Amino acid sequence: MRAPGFWWRSPPSALARLLQPLGALYGGITLKRMRQPGARAGIPVICIGNFVAGGAGKTPTTLALAAKLSTMGETAFALTRGYGGKLPGPLRVDPARHNAIDVGDEPLLLAARLPTIVARERPAGATLAREAGASLVLMDDGLQNPSLHKDLRLAIVDGAVGVGNGLCLPAGPLRAPLAGQLGQVDALVIIGEGATGDNVAVQALAVGKRVLRARLAPPVEIQAELAGLSVLAVSGIGRPEKFAATLRDAGARLAGERAYGDHHAYSAGDVATLIAEAKAKACRIAVTEKDMVKLAPLWPTAERSLLICVPVTLAFDDEEALDALLRGCLAKARSAAAGAAHAQ
Repeated sequence: MRAPGFWWRSPPSALARLLQPLGALYGGITLKRMRQPGARAGIPVICIGNFVAGGAGKTPTTLALAAKLSTMGETAFALTRGYGGKLPGPLRVDPARHNAIDVGDEPLLLAARLPTIVARERPAGATLAREAGASLVLMDDGLQNPSLHKDLRLAIVDGAVGVGNGLCLPAGPLRAPLAGQLGQVDALVIIGEGATGDNVAVQALAVGKRVLRARLAPPVEIQAELAGLSVLAVSGIGRPEKFAATLRDAGARLAGERAYGDHHAYSAGDVATLIAEAKAKACRIAVTEKDMVKLAPLWPTAERSLLICVPVTLAFDDEEALDALLRGCLAKARSAAAGAAHAQ
């Protein structure tokens, strides 16, 4: 499904105001739940979540952190609920054996880069990761889930939209009131530029939270391929307009856009329709990396040249600040674990 447009309009629309009391109730319940203590995993847990429903850049952030932590000598495992998949876990994702129907699209994307565990019950998933050799867990999403103790809580914010109209579901995109959620995180990662994202950063800094800035972009070789290329932009993500903007920024010419709902389950009919449209418009079909894991098994080999997958990587503006944050988190978590073991 796609997020309602009125979520992102400020000031809030009449419909948003009408739903505001329901949102206040929902947000209050969620915030109370967030404050509950969670089970300890026995290894550090870094949570990469967001304040709002929908995509903000959590998965690229998880991948960027995994790469950074690898240079520090860590063995990071991703832990995810596996949204859209039928298998509850806990299980380790095997791209050669599992598909998006089994585990969801994002776990397949993660598993191509680092060991990935799918588990509806996060503590069980963290236990499996630890037993499989993880030195730490990168929890992709789950900021509002209290079941697992988090040693570092990062909130990812899309700089272009921030927290929308500032109201809670269903009146707006927030999962709980922003002020309350700020109290439950350690730092923010603002991805991209925008006045709305800047406003969230100001509020976070005012209550003593660290703010890191980052940006998403395709690899240079993909940007070179896209420059001047006519493409049909196809995506099944939370904010399809972000993908279209990425293509335009790389110099591509958009022959059309086909935005499906987030985590869309593509069919053979979808593929046939897209191929026919691309041929009619004499263009290529540009897709996100998340969509590619679902489209590739369905795509006819003879038409593979029509597809161009556009991955994005996250780069932090201040790598030293990121290093310090991660090293501090790991040292504190391991010191606390050693203290608890000694006390026993």
